[in-house]
Amino acid sequence: MTKIQSVGIIGAGQMGNGIAHVFAIAGFDVIIHDIDEARIDAAIKLIDKNMNRQVSKDIITQADKEAAMARIIGTPSLDGLKDCDLVIEAATENAELKKKIFRDLCKVLKKDALIASNTSSISITALAAVTDRPDKFIGLHFMNPVPIMRLVEVIRGIATSRETFEIGKAMIEKLGKTMAMAEDFPAFIVNRILMPMINEAIYTLYEGVGTVTAIDTGMKLGTNHPMGPLELADFIGLDTCLSIMQVLYEGLSDSKYRPCPLLIKYVEAGWLGRKTGRGFYDYSGDVPVPTR
Repeated sequence: MTKIQSVGIIGAGQMGNGIAHVFAIAGFDVIIHDIDEARIDAAIKLIDKNMNRQVSKDIITQADKEAAMARIIGTPSLDGLKDCDLVIEAATENAELKKKIFRDLCKVLKKDALIASNTSSISITALAAVTDRPDKFIGLHFMNPVPIMRLVEVIRGIATSRETFEIGKAMIEKLGKTMAMAEDFPAFIVNRILMPMINEAIYTLYEGVGTVTAIDTGMKLGTNHPMGPLELADFIGLDTCLSIMQVLYEGLSDSKYRPCPLLIKYVEAGWLGRKTGRGFYDYSGDVPVPTR
């Protein structure tokens, strides 16, 4: 079985830096790739900050933190990932973008290396098919925020080998995470259930059944959810929510997955949630304020 020690992460955003964080803590050497060097620097600084928080809460020791940070480097070139044993893609939830990344990666990556995608909804089989090693391709869908959330969905494409699956399973265990095995259907398990709920909450707002505050308060106090669905949508990113709903709608051809027109309108406006400072809430002040 292939030994995994060096792990490349493609994408220095919210998911990429979280995945890099947990792999470094678990003892893997980590190389973060992003075409924007400023994003790499920002990601490494954020990882340092988040590890300091873990030290303050006695989750890890200062020595653990220093050793983990020493295992993380960045590269603005895909060529910097050529010797990795595993590369995990954590780019924007866009199938064509991901396929381009994988085509370019395969031109430089060593032949026996494994490839994984952190996609939250897109077909693993379809992504693997554009590579030169579909048998060494697997879906590893981490939950956000990665250092805190315990679950990882593991998805086998139609060509994923048993060995690749077993390596993926062993890595999840080494990270201290819990695996949920999902079949390769649109949005897998978690988002197949979660996103229609969020979409329905947006329809509830769109149809005037309740306000942002009423909907989120109702779900937090009525179902004991830690975050209301509209607050959660802002946290995830409304563009990501829309992308997943579109994958569900197109992949399953069922009208119950039709994205709410209000969600589409917010994305068109660039109101994507926390990352843009405005979504169903306005985050410009000290306390988020509903925008409807």
